[in-house]
Amino acid sequence: MAEEIKQARPEANPAALGLICFGLTTVLLSLINAGVVPSGGLEVVLPLAFIYGGLMQILAGVLEAKVGNTFGMTAFVSYGAFWVWFALLLWLGGMKSLDLSGAGTAINVALLLWGVFTLYMWVGTFKLPKALWWIFLTLWITYFLLGIGGLTGAKAVSHAGGWLGIICGAIAMYTSFAIVTNSTFNRAVLPIGPRGG
Repeated sequence: MAEEIKQARPEANPAALGLICFGLTTVLLSLINAGVVPSGGLEVVLPLAFIYGGLMQILAGVLEAKVGNTFGMTAFVSYGAFWVWFALLLWLGGMKSLDLSGAGTAINVALLLWGVFTLYMWVGTFKLPKALWWIFLTLWITYFLLGIGGLTGAKAVSHAGGWLGIICGAIAMYTSFAIVTNSTFNRAVLPIGPRGG
């Protein structure tokens, strides 16, 4: 009997957690990248990036693995690790534990590589709800804009990456909101778009 009850209980969708962790952190950093919030705001982003964007998103990825979602596991663990890397990079650099004085090129190349990874993850979204397609489309372009802007010193390109990052993060936050709302009401209240063919 206990086994039947256990099987009848629906499983929570870890994507709701992973998407809000990603989206909220992305919007905050992107506001700085777009020049809307002063760069001193990075001091606020770092702990959020480490705990919420990083560790909690990794937890969401582990939960995705438990429900057999390869895409969700790869995405949330990877982007969670990105946020931990970003937070540690700036924190250790700020403490002078790492000398980042000549690291600008490598950091921007890293952003371009994250763009490549996100581009291949975007291909996977062609079979997923349209909201995820938009998140990954705007994200890989954001990474490329930030990397190119940093490498060339073109602030307008970096700011464009910041603005697109705000859009990306906002779509992720909306998608999390839709998953939570639809799950709570047990019906499709907010659309996330049809699955790809």
